[in-house]
Amino acid sequence: MLPALVLASCDKDAGTPIMENPESTGGKVEVVSHGAMELGRKLDNPYSRANMTKALSKLYPTRSEATVPATSLYVRFLPKSADDFTTLQSLGAELFDYPLDREILVDGDYYHDPSIPAGEISWQYAVVPVDFPFPEGIEKEILDECFIPEEGVVTRGFEEVDWDSVEECSFKVTGNGDMLQPLTRAKTKSKPSGRITIKDDKLGKTVGVSGVKMVANVFVKVSTTYTDAQGNYSFSAKFSAKPKYSLCFQNKTGFTIGLNLVLVPASVSTIGKNDPEGVDLTIDAKSDQTLFRRCVVNNAAYDYYQRCSSTDVVAPPKNLRFWIINKLRASSALMMHHGAVLDSKLVSNYLEAYKIVVQVFSPDITIGSKDKNGKYDELYATATHEMAHASHFVSVRSGYWNVFATYIMTSYLTTGDCYGTGNGENAGYCEVAEMWAYHLENMIYKERYGKNPQFGRSNWFHSEILTTLEEGGVTRGQIFASLKPSVTSAEALRDELIYVCPSKKTLITNTFKKFAR
Repeated sequence: MLPALVLASCDKDAGTPIMENPESTGGKVEVVSHGAMELGRKLDNPYSRANMTKALSKLYPTRSEATVPATSLYVRFLPKSADDFTTLQSLGAELFDYPLDREILVDGDYYHDPSIPAGEISWQYAVVPVDFPFPEGIEKEILDECFIPEEGVVTRGFEEVDWDSVEECSFKVTGNGDMLQPLTRAKTKSKPSGRITIKDDKLGKTVGVSGVKMVANVFVKVSTTYTDAQGNYSFSAKFSAKPKYSLCFQNKTGFTIGLNLVLVPASVSTIGKNDPEGVDLTIDAKSDQTLFRRCVVNNAAYDYYQRCSSTDVVAPPKNLRFWIINKLRASSALMMHHGAVLDSKLVSNYLEAYKIVVQVFSPDITIGSKDKNGKYDELYATATHEMAHASHFVSVRSGYWNVFATYIMTSYLTTGDCYGTGNGENAGYCEVAEMWAYHLENMIYKERYGKNPQFGRSNWFHSEILTTLEEGGVTRGQIFASLKPSVTSAEALRDELIYVCPSKKTLITNTFKKFAR
């Protein structure tokens, strides 16, 4: 039972964090693909420098001796750790875990090269500039020199060349001509754009999937962009063939949603090949549940970061790592990636099938989505609760968090409940942390949906203390400013609040007295 308790160190749902078998998610959006990809034959890359040169010679016979310059390199890397991933991404490499010049027989979220043992990071493919600063110590292989024409870029000595025509010709000479999309006067080559939205039934309207990364590619021609707050996106590249579109849950705000049972830091939901002009996608409770869960948690975290900037609540650290686990009801803010010193072996034992991923990509927040599938408001509230913990962590750091986790484990062993009875040693750590998280969850829920759901009111600690204070004029920023490492009990929180807000001393004193245990 101990490993389970470590994961539940900041459990919103309390009780016993029992692992259960996953249930079927039911309906799905037909265009979304999950699971492992199945690849077919290797295709002739129309963007290779050799093939683009052949196409140039075919369209411009006088240029038969000319060779197009390389603009990019198609490479693959073999990272050994999360640090290797971070290094490559910091250098601008857009990583794919499957080769970009292979036929896709069955689309999916991920691919693991059969030559790489299970449990090790698979080959990662990328298209990088010719002057890319390859980092030392990361194995690489250059697969092809490429020429990828870009709009507005004039290649010296080829100013009169129509590169769109050369590109299309290269598709034909490489046997890929059937991929080309016909152009008419009414339909010209354009940059893909569209909107990704999700329906919030509780709110009664459709909202954008905010700040999520969009990826489109045809062979090694890759373009990325991010949706705006309303879910709108627009790519900078034009495509002659149907691009493969994907949602990569690496948010522009600075967090990732991962865990695909593969060693990659951000999950991908593949939409598949679609119109070069773009694709619109609306997700609802009957859609693919994996995609639904990722989009709700994405929106909750995005919204939380936006709220922090206007309420003086310190935002969670950047590069926050979320895992969504449909086998669990319990959620937690482990903050392992940001320095919480929890026993990774215990966490690995608890996660069982995910133990290898834990060793490489330590999670910060886990969202237990069991029984919340299709319920936008419940997933949203759960993610908000854990984000509140993550903000608290920024103030108190790992020392506080380690004591907090120890209390949770001891409480469960002696009382059978993660929160305990409130009488155990260091119960004050739990009291302060959960008062804050439940208060903020309830307030943000009310601001979004118009009603305070009073989550956590059945527990021995009283988040309604903080709600009463905020409604009485103590600002949310002032409450957060009181969450210092030395504040490890309700009494200490009361005294710190009086210090931060001396003009509200009477309100603070009376409110704490009213809810005293």
